[in-house]
Amino acid sequence: MTTHQTNEQLDEQPLVTHLIELRSRLLKCLAAVLAVFLALFNWANTIYEFVAEPLQKYLPANSHMIATDVASPFLTPFKLTLFTSVFIAMPFIFYQIWAFIAPALYNRERKIALPLFGSSVVLFYAGMAFAYYVVFPLVFGFFTSVGPESVAVMTDITKYQSFVIKLFFAFGAAFEIPVATVLLISAGVLSSQQLARKRPYVVVACFVIGMLLTPPDIISQAMLAIPMWILFELGLLFGRFVRPHNIQDTADSDS
Repeated sequence: MTTHQTNEQLDEQPLVTHLIELRSRLLKCLAAVLAVFLALFNWANTIYEFVAEPLQKYLPANSHMIATDVASPFLTPFKLTLFTSVFIAMPFIFYQIWAFIAPALYNRERKIALPLFGSSVVLFYAGMAFAYYVVFPLVFGFFTSVGPESVAVMTDITKYQSFVIKLFFAFGAAFEIPVATVLLISAGVLSSQQLARKRPYVVVACFVIGMLLTPPDIISQAMLAIPMWILFELGLLFGRFVRPHNIQDTADSDS
């Protein structure tokens, strides 16, 4: 059975069939997140200590993190563990997305889609690792060193959690730029030459996004904007080896 015939059969399937399959895969994703959460719940406080370490090592000797809400000592590690479970289950979630859309793709689309899905997961984790090991030490070292000597730095654990999760998502999403660039080129929306000509606008957009997604300091903004620019250039480099779909379609019709 050819791929074209398979796509025709998929088109003939009722919408309810697709919705049932979508529900099934969503339930599998939720089950995976729940399974990881149950496995990690006993180490919720340890996970929080690990995430808080980049700030704690820069706190003054007599300073420490605090909880201003009665339920924060329980709820904050609980929520962080839930977010961690989603991050760990991300490969399985991406696989379920791939399994849902793969039957509707042509062979040439599968050849590029599968590597892109895999690289999306790797790049997302790489962005989070970059934030934790590179950005956090620089940002927290700067924040704790510029304050007045009369002010004791005692960060609330809930606010700290919101801050780091925001940066994790920001850097994880920013590291997806090469994938987005390759997809634009592959879909024939823009060529690599057209994207290259728009480089000045991309650089400005990177710094604007860095300003919106990071705290109001030049260090964290630059630490997000500069990698975004480099990743855009990396996407352009790989995009030069990708043939747009409209060119592929022309070649297929001529053959």
